[in-house]
Amino acid sequence: MKKIISVDLNHSSLNTSLQKKGFIVDEFHTQTKEEIENIISNYNGLIIRSRFPIDKQFLDKATNLEFIARVGAGMENIDCEYAKQKGIHLINSPEGNRDAVAEHCLGMLLSLMHRIFIANIEVKNNIWKREENRGDELMGKTIGIVGYGVMGKAFAKRLAGFSVNVIFVDILDNLEDEFAKQANLETIFSECDVVSLHLPQTEKTKHYVNSDFIHKMQKPFYLINSARGQCVNLADLVDGIKSNKVKGACLDVLEYEKSSFDFDFKNNEVMEFLCNSDKVILTPHVAGWSFQSNEKMAKIIVDKIDNLYTNIIKQTI
Repeated sequence: MKKIISVDLNHSSLNTSLQKKGFIVDEFHTQTKEEIENIISNYNGLIIRSRFPIDKQFLDKATNLEFIARVGAGMENIDCEYAKQKGIHLINSPEGNRDAVAEHCLGMLLSLMHRIFIANIEVKNNIWKREENRGDELMGKTIGIVGYGVMGKAFAKRLAGFSVNVIFVDILDNLEDEFAKQANLETIFSECDVVSLHLPQTEKTKHYVNSDFIHKMQKPFYLINSARGQCVNLADLVDGIKSNKVKGACLDVLEYEKSSFDFDFKNNEVMEFLCNSDKVILTPHVAGWSFQSNEKMAKIIVDKIDNLYTNIIKQTI
């Protein structure tokens, strides 16, 4: 019987469903990384979100580990290459929160373009400004999606009814579908009114949007980042907003986040500007954090773990 250790809180159905399928699931949600390292050799599977990094030291002690399942999309808190070298299967669940991310991105963008979040606060404070809150319509604009994986495709699908032109760039070819046309980065620079990032966190994507990227954009544009905070150089973004190259920014993730998705921006001039700008909407890394996605991600993780062992059994027959 396979033993699984869960080190993060998840939807209750995750553990109960695995137990019904015959797995033993032990929960260690408050223990430190060092305490988990002392017992990880007793387990065949690990379920984690982002509580601590799974590095070489941890993996060297996980002598019986067969899989790591991350309840979420990004895998940057796991040394994936070293895990693969050790024959450990890697599982994640971007399919579970893609709809939440897509809706959140669209909601942030519409709220920013139509100044809904500003007008709401003003009216509640007995301030009635009509001309100052004139909106900017999405219809007719060109949306550029950077990274056309599970999240990027979900966002493109949500845009289908808004009479917009959607294009995307990706490191893979032949991804074009009914919702978006594949292009190159030069086309993004020359045509787009909105740029939405859907990238993993890697060395290549760190500060993907920086002063050079902003300078190359031919039109003043709106930026959406629901991917990872490190993908946008916030100081350069502030300069772009001040120079009117960036019309506005929707940021669900921030460069200064810690690996635990917590952060502290006290005495930070860049964050002070972003927090006080009516051209910026900020949310605390919750784009994929809906009630529904919590349950959907749990189900997907269960199904993928079950399929993993079903395929292993088939291969041994």
